[in-house]
Amino acid sequence: MIFFDPRLKYRYNYTVEKRYLHKSVTNDLKKKMVFISGPRQVGKTTLAKTLLKSKSGYLNWDIPEHRQSILKYNLPRCKQWCFDEIHKHKKWKDYLKGVYDKHGDEKEILVTGSARLDFFKKSGDSLQGRYYHLRLHPLSVAELKLKTQREFIQLLEKSGFPEPYFSKNKTQVRRWSLNYRSLLVNDEIPQLDMVSDIAKLELMTLRLPELVGAPLSINSLREDLEISHKTASRWLGLIEKVYGIFRLPPLGSSLIRAVKKEQKHYHYDWTLVKEDSFRFENLVACHLLKWVHYQRDVCGEDFELRYVRDTDKREVDFCLLKDQKPFEFVECKWSDNTKTSDHLKYFQKKFPTANFIQISSIGKKNYVTSSGIEHMPALKYLSNKI
Repeated sequence: MIFFDPRLKYRYNYTVEKRYLHKSVTNDLKKKMVFISGPRQVGKTTLAKTLLKSKSGYLNWDIPEHRQSILKYNLPRCKQWCFDEIHKHKKWKDYLKGVYDKHGDEKEILVTGSARLDFFKKSGDSLQGRYYHLRLHPLSVAELKLKTQREFIQLLEKSGFPEPYFSKNKTQVRRWSLNYRSLLVNDEIPQLDMVSDIAKLELMTLRLPELVGAPLSINSLREDLEISHKTASRWLGLIEKVYGIFRLPPLGSSLIRAVKKEQKHYHYDWTLVKEDSFRFENLVACHLLKWVHYQRDVCGEDFELRYVRDTDKREVDFCLLKDQKPFEFVECKWSDNTKTSDHLKYFQKKFPTANFIQISSIGKKNYVTSSGIEHMPALKYLSNKI
């Protein structure tokens, strides 16, 4: 099929027949409202339009004529309705509740928008029981069905957002990334909360990619930007809410002397991270989070993504939990010329029933050590993570 974003003036040959959530959304719409949230420009609107049988059912709050139709309840006469960006309506939750209670038995209602769709889940809300919430992530190895190392490196260099991924050169990728960061800082975040110093907020977004791969110290960030700890913490929360970054907590197990408060962070646009090995680690983090969210949102499974670090500074990049128990540890290496991580060996003794895997970005070796630790190319490992 052809991928087309109405904000762009050109098309891309789109190698994915349908986004990975297409079938799930189709099925869920028959039962309840479906909310699709995720980063800006990740493909939510495009996915919605591929699901609608009638173009007239698409209503975008940012289009004046559509906004008037929404406010006047002058909704199109078709079976499916899609409300895009309706979270910008101050009483959007009450509006949707009224629409669903009146028309839910006869209409399929889809709602798309930014991270703000997540807000009401954290407190009591009148929409409870009336919706399914799915999170759409950038393109990945499994979704794109990548087969070659060259294709994998292209994904690493261009990001998983459709526009830069399908662009023709690195200049377009860099320009998109700069414009995207500006969109978050100057448009998305100010709509969530008042920011008194946009310039320093932008400095924070410039500084954060340099800190990927290590536990994030809010205090150090505060000192660098000369702002209060409270402000630094609030700004990080805002960047996270608009899907600029996501943070991983450490594994808190009684079997190890784990650190408890030091979180690591990663960017949905991993091209912001300039150092190759850390950009690779960031890409893997995005793939694993996408898989975890799919398991939770679509399959109803209790999965989590964390990292592992103890008070003696032994660390493994990622740990997947199922039903709050570790089942897979993943260590990232740029090449396969390095030996098996001593930290993997150490934690394998602490969690003998879990899988332990060391993956490499540019390596080709694929084998299992005598202790049962798997070594494999990242392309192979990530091909099984939707």
